[in-house]
Amino acid sequence: MMNQADYLNDPNFAVYKGAKHRDLLKKIVIFKDLSDKSLRVIEKRIQTYEFKKGKQIIAEDEAAKGVYFVASGSVKLTKQDENGNEIIVCIKQKGDIFAEACLFTRKTEYYPATAVMLQDGEILYLDKYELERDLFNHPELAMQMICYMSDALREMTSQLRDVALLDVYAKTVKSLERLGNKFNTGKNRWEIEIPLTVQEFATVVGTTRESVSRVFSKLKKDGIIDLKSRKIVILDWCSLCTLLHREY
Repeated sequence: MMNQADYLNDPNFAVYKGAKHRDLLKKIVIFKDLSDKSLRVIEKRIQTYEFKKGKQIIAEDEAAKGVYFVASGSVKLTKQDENGNEIIVCIKQKGDIFAEACLFTRKTEYYPATAVMLQDGEILYLDKYELERDLFNHPELAMQMICYMSDALREMTSQLRDVALLDVYAKTVKSLERLGNKFNTGKNRWEIEIPLTVQEFATVVGTTRESVSRVFSKLKKDGIIDLKSRKIVILDWCSLCTLLHREY
């Protein structure tokens, strides 16, 4: 990742200051219900960057210096095994936080995953040590952070359960449903686009590309999904949501 001085000179990025921060902060889950007093504290510290699709934000072997918030767009968090194979750990959407695992550690900490933009968007950045002080000094902010991390842990536990206990068909459908909810910002029932390739989606499910492709072939035949230009498109949300109820 580039340092912040590099950001300022890179044409792919834009940095915003001033009044726009308040509107952006309201898009973040842990900030949207804060009092004006607490918001003003965060507003002074926040830095905002505009990233293009495919741009790396942080790397998992990099010393952790801050916490990031998705104001718009989406981000994939990935890890690599010893052979260089990449898996997608999770996807962060508008309102989400990432790299929060580096908070309150007593040693030099590295980012837990690599973050790359899936779609163009705006990312907010807070210095790790400044945020830690603010969490100590502002109980309502600390409570919001705890609630968010609790919800995130619950979601991660559910995903691990699905990966461990469900068969490939059920895991694929459940993952489509979960990601469809993330990317269905307009609450539509048709043409919901998930910006992942089949290979990337297979790493989310925790299985092989071939196994996912077999399930996708059936779903395409039934008119539930389509594959277009490095995207998975849910054509019929209602039918997708009833699949597991019919099959199990």
